[in-house]
Amino acid sequence: MESTVETLLPDDWEQVRSIYLEGIATGNATFETEAPDWQTWSRNHLSFGRLVARQINSVIGWAALAPVSGRCVYAGVAEVSVYVAASARGQGVGRLLLAGLISEAEQNGVWTLQAGIFPENIASIALHKSCGFREVGLRERLGRLNRVWRDVVLLERRSRKVGL
Repeated sequence: MESTVETLLPDDWEQVRSIYLEGIATGNATFETEAPDWQTWSRNHLSFGRLVARQINSVIGWAALAPVSGRCVYAGVAEVSVYVAASARGQGVGRLLLAGLISEAEQNGVWTLQAGIFPENIASIALHKSCGFREVGLRERLGRLNRVWRDVVLLERRSRKVGL
């Protein structure tokens, strides 16, 4: 079944939140242990680069951009988040969403995208690399999740259109 990528709207939040909770439950998607409410989530993400993947009327994945800093010098740098429903993994949904984020970022003057991914999340690292991200380092014992220190692989993608 074909998927479409569209702008994430407030009405999508419950389905988006459900997918986010699935990711949290894996223990390999985020340091977060619970999904926020819509207002908190919206406040912490850029106003552009908010996408959902749909099959018919169901949201099967989402992606969003968040600022890395409030300092104006970093206005062209954003962090990516990509989450795919467990039932839709392995179908190219993540690639559609990440490609959409890259396009949205460049249309809005973002020259660097970054992602922090747990090393155990091999599929996500492979997805990002296939979309032009490169590994720039390993942040050892960056934070604790469920009382266990976790490393984070730092990846980035520089635009070939913006910030040259």
